[in-house]
Amino acid sequence: MAGKASGKPSKRQGPAKGSGGKVRRSLEGKGATPPAHMRHWYKDKARAERIEREGRGGAGSSSRTPSRTRREDAPEVIGGRNPVIEALRAHVPATALYVAQRVENDDRVREAIKIAADRGIALLEVSRDKLDRLTESTVHQGIGLQVPPYDYAHPEQLVELARDTAEVPLIVALDGVTDPRNLGAIARSAAAFGAHGLLVPSRRSAGVTAGAWKTSAGTLATLPVARASNLTQTLQAYREEGLFVVGLDGAATVDIADVGLASEPLVVVVGSEGRGLSRLVREACDQIARIPMNAAAESLNAGVAAGIALYEVARHRRR
Repeated sequence: MAGKASGKPSKRQGPAKGSGGKVRRSLEGKGATPPAHMRHWYKDKARAERIEREGRGGAGSSSRTPSRTRREDAPEVIGGRNPVIEALRAHVPATALYVAQRVENDDRVREAIKIAADRGIALLEVSRDKLDRLTESTVHQGIGLQVPPYDYAHPEQLVELARDTAEVPLIVALDGVTDPRNLGAIARSAAAFGAHGLLVPSRRSAGVTAGAWKTSAGTLATLPVARASNLTQTLQAYREEGLFVVGLDGAATVDIADVGLASEPLVVVVGSEGRGLSRLVREACDQIARIPMNAAAESLNAGVAAGIALYEVARHRRR
C-alpha cells in the first residue's frame, strides 16, 4: 500500500476540533500600552533615579565627573558598617541607605535596615561597583548612608547657644585644617569636653563631609559647626563680645596647662599640622600656648592637639 511504502504513519481522518475561541481572543490584543507613570513600578524606579542623581550632585551632572569636583551642596555617602550604625543611632539626617547585593547580613546590617525602615529612609540595593562610586572608593563593607548637605550655623549662634544654657562659652576654631577626618576627630573631643561648637573658614578648610561624619561617629549631629567668611575678622568679633582667643602653637613659651584664661569665655584655635597658625590669626589671639612634648616629635596631629588642649580647659573649669 502507498501508506506503507512511504514509511509514514497514516493520519487520522475526521473533522478538526475547534479552538473554542482562544485563537481569536489572543489576536484581539490587550489595548494600548499604559504610559510609564501609570505602571506599578514607576514610583519606586523614579525615586531611586532621583536619589542617584542627587548623589551625583544634581540632575545635570555627569556620572563621569571626578569626586574632587563634587558640588558643595550635593549629598554625600558615609561608608562602613560601624559609621553607618553610629550615624543612624545619632539620628543623623539621611535620605537613603544603600546595601550591596549579596552582602553578608550581620547584626549591624540588620539593625541599619530596621532603623532606616522605621525612619522612612529609602532602602536601595545596588551593586558593589556602584557603592564604590558612591562612597568614592572608601571602605564601605557593603553598606552606605546618604546624607544631605550640612546646614552650617552662623558664628554668632555658637555664643548664643552657650548663653542660652547659662554656660561659659567654649568654641573651637580651625585654621588651615584641611582633612575632614581631623574635623570629625576634633568634633568628638569638642563634644566630650563641653565645647559649644566648631568654627571653620569657608575657604581652604575642611568642611562637614562624609569623611568628617564618619570620623565624628555621629557627634556632628548634635554639635553645631559655623562657617566664617573671614576667620580673623570673626575672631575679632568674638573678642569684642567678651571672649578670649587662645591659639595653639609649638613655638609658644607658655604651656597650655598654665593658661590662666581657660576658665573665661574662650575660643581655642587649632592650626594645621606642620604649618601651625597663620600670621593674621596669630595676631588676633590674646595668648599663644603650646603642648609640651619630647623633642623627637615635630608636631601633633590637629585632632590630638585639640583633644589635649580641651582636656586642659575642662580641667581648669572643674576647679
